[in-house]
Amino acid sequence: MTVAEQFVKSLIEKNYHVSCAESCTGGKVTGAIVDVPDASKVLDASIVTYSNEAKMHYLGVKAETLETFGAVSEETAREMAEGVAKKNHAQIGLSVTGTAGPGGGTKEKPVGTVCFGFYINGVLFTERKQFGDLGRNQVREKSVAFVLEKALELIHG
Repeated sequence: MTVAEQFVKSLIEKNYHVSCAESCTGGKVTGAIVDVPDASKVLDASIVTYSNEAKMHYLGVKAETLETFGAVSEETAREMAEGVAKKNHAQIGLSVTGTAGPGGGTKEKPVGTVCFGFYINGVLFTERKQFGDLGRNQVREKSVAFVLEKALELIHG
């Protein structure tokens, strides 16, 4: 069973709904969920917010957060996850924001840096991963796998 299948099965068992806020993954997390039969029982809505303006407009990310910490930060990921969950009345909100490459990296946030937000029944968690300069699509694929695996871990305590 794939991690996405396990995730959907767990949400069905718990009667939870999920919404995703994605930036660098461009909808791949949502796509992985939708690939699973019965995804419609758990997926409410998801949104790709690539620009800072979209993060503020659709998810309620604060301008101060983006100015202080940047789009690729645990603080932004936290606000993205909470915003998407609350706007869609979902028990689970997942967010991904990062620098997949090939450009865009900095010394503090090199290519391959991805931040994740998890809103699980009102409790927020964040994590920052450095996947390395593996190539754009590899960073994105690793991000999808990580966010679903970590969400499963958090859901099951």
